Amino acid sequence: MPPLLEVRNLTTHIRTRRGTVRAVDDVSFTLEAGETLGLVGESGCGKSMTGLSLMGLLPPGGAMVGDSSVALDGRELVGLPERDLRRVRGNDIAMVFQDPMTSLDPTKTIGHQVAEGVLLHRGCSRAEAADRAAEVLGLVGLPHPRERLKDYPHQLSGGLRQRVLIAMALANEPRVLIADEPTTALDVTIQAQILALLADLRARLGMAMILITHDMGVTAGHTDRVNVMYAGRIAESTGTDRLFHGMRHPYTQSLLASVPRLDQDPGKELPTIPGMPPDLTDPPGGCRFAGRCRYATDRCRTDEPELTGSDQHRYACWHPTDGPLPPSATAAVPRATEAAAPAVHDRPLLEARGLVREFPVRGARIPGRGRRVVHALSGVSLELAPGETFGLVGESGCGKTTLGRLLVGLDRPDTGTVTLDGTDLGLLRGRELRRRRRDLQMMFQDPFSSLDPRMRVGGILREPLQIQGIGTAREQKARVAELLAEVGLPERGAELYPHEFSGGQRQRIGLARALALTPKLIVADEPVSALDVSVRAQVLNLMNRLQASHGLSYIVISHDLAVVRYLADRIGVMYLGRMVEVGSADDIHLRAAHPYTAGLLKAVPVPDPQLERAKLGTGISGELPSPVDPPSGCRFRTRCPLARERCADEEPALRLFGAGHTAACHFPLQQPLPDTPAKAATDASA
Repeated sequence: MPPLLEVRNLTTHIRTRRGTVRAVDDVSFTLEAGETLGLVGESGCGKSMTGLSLMGLLPPGGAMVGDSSVALDGRELVGLPERDLRRVRGNDIAMVFQDPMTSLDPTKTIGHQVAEGVLLHRGCSRAEAADRAAEVLGLVGLPHPRERLKDYPHQLSGGLRQRVLIAMALANEPRVLIADEPTTALDVTIQAQILALLADLRARLGMAMILITHDMGVTAGHTDRVNVMYAGRIAESTGTDRLFHGMRHPYTQSLLASVPRLDQDPGKELPTIPGMPPDLTDPPGGCRFAGRCRYATDRCRTDEPELTGSDQHRYACWHPTDGPLPPSATAAVPRATEAAAPAVHDRPLLEARGLVREFPVRGARIPGRGRRVVHALSGVSLELAPGETFGLVGESGCGKTTLGRLLVGLDRPDTGTVTLDGTDLGLLRGRELRRRRRDLQMMFQDPFSSLDPRMRVGGILREPLQIQGIGTAREQKARVAELLAEVGLPERGAELYPHEFSGGQRQRIGLARALALTPKLIVADEPVSALDVSVRAQVLNLMNRLQASHGLSYIVISHDLAVVRYLADRIGVMYLGRMVEVGSADDIHLRAAHPYTAGLLKAVPVPDPQLERAKLGTGISGELPSPVDPPSGCRFRTRCPLARERCADEEPALRLFGAGHTAACHFPLQQPLPDTPAKAATDASA
């Protein structure tokens, strides 16, 4: 039988002011009923544009050219009149878009948006469409779906908004579902739930799926075949198991090697892919990956390789590889903590004790109970030694960013103290506080929104020096050039604006700005969460090198335990405003005592098909409870597989499980040390 979807010679060009972008260039593949095909590669390699081309949703100036062909169940879609294409789009083939917040209309209820496609394609009544909307929202696991029909997108969490997008795509039971980065901005726990949901729906509804992602771990566990795309073309195409264990293209090999893993040796650099993908307005001749390939020869730069090999495994390379990159390809990295261990210091660099931060809910007042508040932090303590990296992990809404802002003085706690080098920051005001803030800097989560779009990069980096009155104009200019060189950016970048840089380059600018005043501590809030895996490895290696050369201390905030495991000496796990476990990186990875920590570890995607598929159906389920009304006793009990009656009645105290390893759990996964006083455990956790 012919394939359900057959794509031949797909070529998509987009006319821009700079020229014509060859976004997709001669791409061919097939998709069988019930199959999941992965499209992987870096940003700008044509993955999303391929999906949009299949849907007929090209941006202004975009068109499929040449003999491009997209046949769905034998019916040619290219060249269909728009009226006919609308009957197919959203009915036979549907798409889950990357960003749920920008893809959902903020002025319309979710019930209206899910029912809209049903009304258009099924011609039913509004009541029937609303019933179908409630049915499909329940299908994707939205709690109390009929009650949520009148909610607006901003009233839902990121995970629930993603479920709404999936419901919209599934409302008419399409035969092909295109999922474009459906879990990129989600916590690892919610990501695992969404991916498990898609796998379950595919099996139950018998639909085929194209999964677009740059996450090799997600690809490993949730696809049958994979197309690796680079610079608008397919570089390699084969079954998922063969791709991960016997890849033939150097680009695939480099992508896989760049992924931080829980078992990664933190004493070695992550392999990186040098440079950037080529400009597709003027792609290079020969192999498009030649300029970044470790195996490239003169032939690669002049002759373009064609896809060769068998029907089961095709690749376009003159010098094919034979499996993953060997461990010997990485080099040792000097770690600042090796020369600055906490034991050799009389006192910690930073000390936080009993931090509490609550935010009032506007207009929310309960008779007899007063105003309701968001319990962002509820008695959090920690210590940080000079030259140490402390990792802070947990789901969104657990209080990680709030804690980071308190530690650098961007906000003040309701109760508790933050001490830097023995000085209580809460007692400082005005000029004295401003001067002290030189030692505390923050890298924000979104480098684009945290950089002033009206200022050139040189002005952005020079501004802290001007505010602090450091150096003459000439000295400040020299310092800007020095900072750009340190983070691997050219000196001419000082004259450019933030929008003229890639995401990874903007993150480097954020790091340079944090370094401008030679601080002692940098709080990095999700420094690599939105970056491609190859760029992520570059930024992580850069942070390690700068720590070694400057003697920096880091607090790294992330929901990705693999990233934190690679960077951090010690790790603190937060849940709903409390620190539930603290220990060394090895303690957390190998000897986790709290069930929440174990659930986070299980949720980390592993770039190994067998290991990743074995995890399906395990891990943490459900949504994070509201911080306005947290559960009694242990706050994790509503999602904990080990919870018992005692967990609801009694809040667990921190107990000691080893040197510097503490956890707050009534029924831990490890045996605690006997007769540990509560105060000793609390002090050890800090």
